[in-house]
Amino acid sequence: MSQSSDNPVRVAIPSKGRLRESCLDLLSHAGYRVGAFKSSGAAASMSGIEFIEMRPRDAAAWLRAGRLNAAFISTDTALENEVEDFPSTDLGFAKSDLVVAVREDSGAQSAADLDGSTIATHLPAWTERWFSGQGIDVDVVPMGGSLEGICAVGMADAIVDLRETGGSLARNRLRVVAEPFACQAILSTRHDPMPEVQDLVLRVEAALAARRTQYVMLHIAADKVDKLQDLFPGLASPTVLPLAGRDDLVAAHIVVQRARLWANLADLRALGATGIVALPTDAILD
Repeated sequence: MSQSSDNPVRVAIPSKGRLRESCLDLLSHAGYRVGAFKSSGAAASMSGIEFIEMRPRDAAAWLRAGRLNAAFISTDTALENEVEDFPSTDLGFAKSDLVVAVREDSGAQSAADLDGSTIATHLPAWTERWFSGQGIDVDVVPMGGSLEGICAVGMADAIVDLRETGGSLARNRLRVVAEPFACQAILSTRHDPMPEVQDLVLRVEAALAARRTQYVMLHIAADKVDKLQDLFPGLASPTVLPLAGRDDLVAAHIVVQRARLWANLADLRALGATGIVALPTDAILD
């Protein structure tokens, strides 16, 4: 049953940055009208859901408080707000690694060597829990600004931060001694998702699957159809249709992983496939 207007179904989306743009693009692909979100801080109702823009760290906190039904956040914000065990869908973008880093000249070779050290981080609650869980006693200093320089000048013995390319760590002569988590954008929901949220998750998962695939139509000799499954492992039986006036060729329709199509394009031609047409897919549902 849907929630009432006094208690609407609410879903948070990021209010700024690349994460916001990627989430809006995904929602658009999933059939939601995102034109209302022309500037950060907007809110709009679509398909029975009140979408609200807010910072991911705030969204994770409100999700934990039970005032949001779902939120587009990231793994690190889920960890900081202890919602990492909530049902979630990996979105495949905004990928990074949560790492523990020290100066290049530090004697620490692992997190265990940081016992008694001072750690600077944007994720103080999770950092406290993680080091405590490892049996390592540290002093955690919360920060809102850049972390690398604080460690480089010796104010912090180590930092816990997100690494995308590693360039900033290298410029500040820092090295990684632990990699606790691989992070990315996620759609996190409450354990008792409302029907509108279940529909949102279904549409997002279908859109994500479609991004990885292409619908391919081609002409091929009837006795070569079985060879398609050798080129595309995991392929369900292709749809095979007769061609008017041809007994030697059939039309085969298949859905394949986008990367495999390009990698095997020459092999398709070697099988004698002709009239190859690849189309984008809008949604894939298993």
